[in-house]
Amino acid sequence: MDGIDHDVIPSPPQPRVPVRGGGTFPVRRIYCVGRNFADHAREMGAVAPASKADRGQPVFFLKPANAIVTDGTVTYPPGTQDLHHEVELVVALGRDAPDGVLDPAAAQSLVFGYGVGLDLTRRDLQAAAKAKGLPWDIGKAFDDSAPIGELRRADDIGELAPRTLSLTVNDALRQQSRLDQLIWDVPDILHELSKLYALRAGDLVFMGTPAGVAALQPGDTCVARLDDVLELRCRIAPPRA
Repeated sequence: MDGIDHDVIPSPPQPRVPVRGGGTFPVRRIYCVGRNFADHAREMGAVAPASKADRGQPVFFLKPANAIVTDGTVTYPPGTQDLHHEVELVVALGRDAPDGVLDPAAAQSLVFGYGVGLDLTRRDLQAAAKAKGLPWDIGKAFDDSAPIGELRRADDIGELAPRTLSLTVNDALRQQSRLDQLIWDVPDILHELSKLYALRAGDLVFMGTPAGVAALQPGDTCVARLDDVLELRCRIAPPRA
């Protein structure tokens, strides 16, 4: 009888994100936060909270780890005629969370660093699923749906709140907001995620997008920035034949 100590198919490569200064960050899991800027919540037809006391619960969804794109080339996905950009701060966890619910005061100690990324969305597929009351995973979790720039260590970035997240498409500004406009900040989100999942080193958290989401077409070029400290440049390539 054959043993069970070998792979029966070739092992897929570990998704990895480059780190400023050298090295790579192996990705375990990608968490995403929905409706985390009030202006975006409103543009999507949702009611934005009037205060922190009215926030309710954050909206979470996941993408596969191999959805990341680090070489700057995003292939336009199949099955959609309405691919949308959503620029986001990305949080990279460098330590495992302790068992149980994470204290927000301890959350920052888990953070390795930050990047900027795009939560690409097949908006037509998402909207059709929502209209039928069905899960909308196919609108969010697909190949090349999480392009990301290099990571920088948290100490290099400093305080997040006063920094500005932005996205230009073909040199025209599409999205822009200060991070102090997040409904749920990084410690809040890690605390809430820990109620539902075991957070581990290698996890990425896409923190949500401000208003201004819109369609992308093959040939478009995107530049996402967090001030002058983080950057992602990517191009939308034609669909695969």
